[in-house]
Amino acid sequence: MLNRRSDKLELLRIAEAVAIEKSIDKELIISSMESGIAKAAKSKFGSENEIKVLINRENGDIGIFRKLIIAEKPENSNLEISLDQAIELNKDNDGKNIGDEVLQPLPSFDFGRIAAQTAKQVISSNVREAERERQFNDFIDKKDTILSGIVKRLEFGNVIADLGRTEAIIQKNELIPRENIKAGDRIKAYCLDVRREPRGQQIFLSRAHPKFMEKLFVQEVPEIYDGLIEIKSSARDPGSRAKICVKAKDTSLDPVGACVGMRGSRVQAVVNELQGEKIDIVNWSEDPAILVSSALSPAEVQRVNVDTERRKLDVILTDENLSKAIGRRGQNVRLATKLLNYEINIMTDQEDSEKRQIEFKEKTDNFVKNLELDETLGQLLVAEGFSSIDDIKESSVDSLIKIEGIEEETAKELIERAKEFYQKDQIAINNKIKELGLESELINHKGLTPGMLLTLGEQNILKLSDFADLSSDELTGAYDVVKGERVKIKGYLEEFALSKEESDELIMSAREKVYKD
Repeated sequence: MLNRRSDKLELLRIAEAVAIEKSIDKELIISSMESGIAKAAKSKFGSENEIKVLINRENGDIGIFRKLIIAEKPENSNLEISLDQAIELNKDNDGKNIGDEVLQPLPSFDFGRIAAQTAKQVISSNVREAERERQFNDFIDKKDTILSGIVKRLEFGNVIADLGRTEAIIQKNELIPRENIKAGDRIKAYCLDVRREPRGQQIFLSRAHPKFMEKLFVQEVPEIYDGLIEIKSSARDPGSRAKICVKAKDTSLDPVGACVGMRGSRVQAVVNELQGEKIDIVNWSEDPAILVSSALSPAEVQRVNVDTERRKLDVILTDENLSKAIGRRGQNVRLATKLLNYEINIMTDQEDSEKRQIEFKEKTDNFVKNLELDETLGQLLVAEGFSSIDDIKESSVDSLIKIEGIEEETAKELIERAKEFYQKDQIAINNKIKELGLESELINHKGLTPGMLLTLGEQNILKLSDFADLSSDELTGAYDVVKGERVKIKGYLEEFALSKEESDELIMSAREKVYKD
């Protein structure tokens, strides 16, 4: 054991040196030494004993003790002690009670080779664990920031970067396509996530994430850093094209001009870091019609039909602007869709006119057929904004008689017929749901109406697990680019006007139930 004073002080100096080198609290190093010596002492005095080691923080003296619990009738002499024995052991303090802990001094001893190795392993393990925890705490605060490092090596397309005190990984799918990265290069990336792993923290970086572009603008544009300009949203097709939407808090400030900079210096710095990615800077507007017109630049928009409830925009433009709005392989409209978080439907004036006529006829036919109205009255109701029989059912007599040509008796009759149809329709739907064989878990899933359940059943989606495996786009519909053409993919529940947020919530709650085990 350490008997000389110089050896004891050396122990404290070693603890201090390790603490400084590893950036760890000195107290934690000394505690690790105490644990290591205690484990070595167990091999000397017997593993059945509870050993406690105390190192004096001033002079390095080491005290080795057997930890005992005061028991009324001790059964295990290695772990328990009687109250009388405890008082005898601690003569200077007789205020001990049953259940208290006492420390019985043990003689110092010389470490054997195995005992010394055991102590060393415990100390090393605790120091490594403390170092990992310190590194995790250091980097968890750096999440959502840009980090800079040196490329150490490339593994299976992933980049391992040296950040100084630790390493980080940029996975292949988080790199900008076709960029040439070599070992030794200095690299910047967005800190996507910091996770605890058995071997230490794992830091995940990204150069393809839209937030990387946003953080670069924060670095290059002082007005964004100072909070005078706010980044509202962004979207990227990494290595090709990107859009960023900015808003000035002071109306006298030009947010787009500030982001572009003198002779394009600011935006060019971001473009260079993103390997030449073309960036469109869009001025924010509360009006979705104005915002989408800016986002689809360089296309010139004629008009926009806004459906805020469904978060859908019908953008009408001329034939010559159609390809500009869609962009190469649908890129322009796809990025604008992400930027606004609206579904954007690009169409010509003729297509818009045809769509309106079809919708008008479908709504009229629905009223004529199911409420037994003449065509003129059906058209009148559609022209006044009634889209469904449910709209009429929920309306009041007062609101209907405001329409020219509809008297009080007619209004009452319309509402009554709508209610009768609704009741019959619900009965028919429920019967059909039973015939289709939908499972009760799906039928009882919160948020799904009988009409939705019928539609799902007709598409052979009969179980909650089938529903949980769907994506929100499959429910609400989406656009895809097939052979260069933008094609509309109809959603299963598109006719029910679900928003993306509502469809996401329905699917996620289903997944929680299905995969809870």
